Amino acid sequence: MAQTLDRGLRLLHLVADAPSGLTVTEAAGRLGVGRAVVYRLAGTLVAHGMVRRDSTGRLRLGAGILHLALRAQPLVAEAARPLLRRLAEQVGATAHLTVAEGTEAVAVAVVEPSWTTFHVAYRPGSRHSLERGAAGRAILAGQRGHCGWVTSVGELQPGAYGVAAPVPGVEGVDASVGVVALGELDAADVGPQVVAAAEAVARALR
Repeated sequence: MAQTLDRGLRLLHLVADAPSGLTVTEAAGRLGVGRAVVYRLAGTLVAHGMVRRDSTGRLRLGAGILHLALRAQPLVAEAARPLLRRLAEQVGATAHLTVAEGTEAVAVAVVEPSWTTFHVAYRPGSRHSLERGAAGRAILAGQRGHCGWVTSVGELQPGAYGVAAPVPGVEGVDASVGVVALGELDAADVGPQVVAAAEAVARALR
């Protein structure tokens, strides 16, 4: 039973890491098992909604994974919130934790500074393409192994300046920590603070 569970979880990870899906033959080759084993494992995962078969028969992630991810998001947000509060107060800008869901970046925790006259209102649950905005592009940078900060100007909201850094080394979590302000941010000053906050969030989540 332990071997079956291990293989099922490995198959789930393989499917998760294949944006275009996997054929049964490809999955069998990567797992080092026969196609019949993959059919049985996939059948169980499909029954639980973790995997689905598309119109070509390729294995892709199912909606059940999103259900689990949504249950995990409040725990992630709670762990990050004190660190975001400190960052927001230090920088004087709205701080946020953003995670990847497929090709989108989703804000799961947002903390606004208490002492500024004006700041950006950023709603938790807001989503946008990973290709736009500092938060999304920082996640993509983290997936490629880069750990520095990323900046953006007016990509998601006219006049808004953003600085974000990937949350490094947390298995199964592609995320970034960032700040967004209505005025120009000095990246040389803010960037290291954002990177330090992202590293602190990573330690809190491990």
